[in-house]
Amino acid sequence: MRRYLFPLILGLGGIAILMSLGFWQLRRLEWKEALLAEITAKIAAAPVSIDSLATPDPATDMYRPVTIAGSTTGPELLVLSGRKGEGAGYEVIAAYESSAGRRILLDRGFVAEEAKTAARPATAITGTGNLLWPNETDSYTPPPDAKTGLWFARDVAAMAKALGTEPVMVVLAAATGDAQGISPTPVDTSAVVNNHRDYAITWFSLAVVWAGMTGFLLWRIRQRQI
Repeated sequence: MRRYLFPLILGLGGIAILMSLGFWQLRRLEWKEALLAEITAKIAAAPVSIDSLATPDPATDMYRPVTIAGSTTGPELLVLSGRKGEGAGYEVIAAYESSAGRRILLDRGFVAEEAKTAARPATAITGTGNLLWPNETDSYTPPPDAKTGLWFARDVAAMAKALGTEPVMVVLAAATGDAQGISPTPVDTSAVVNNHRDYAITWFSLAVVWAGMTGFLLWRIRQRQI
């Protein structure tokens, strides 16, 4: 019996740990799905005029739908991007002045690589979009290329400083008057990673394997005693 004790403790302990990790991932899955539902509801809410928001706050106004009426002012920044089925390109971030004189950042959308140098003069744009403060930069993100002016992530604070606007960005969902080969990239939940179901399946599968290995080890010990 003593020969079985250590393998049994090791086996049951491993199974318990792996199962607990699987159930933890299921709890994380429930939390993430609730978060995604909340974000989806915010994105789909009734829009308000950007000029009605005195000081938009990332903590409370992230994803808030807004309407805009005004014009781009000419200066813009290009962020390296890509779109499935279209290949490499750029996200066009423009300085935008509302009809009330408010200067903000406007993510106009995606242009293909060959349209990088196309003229995009100031143009009147009316439309709807969502407030967004993307979390796309980290210690590995290169700074903007001084030679080409190309950016590698949307950094609202840095872009606002570069274009002389408020640190507020509206990502266009639909627009009137914004042609120039630009295709809007509406805000959605695709950037929110949710792999918790896969992680849970992995941990539970490992628990089954561990249980099988434990059973095999106990069987081998019993065979040696016969």
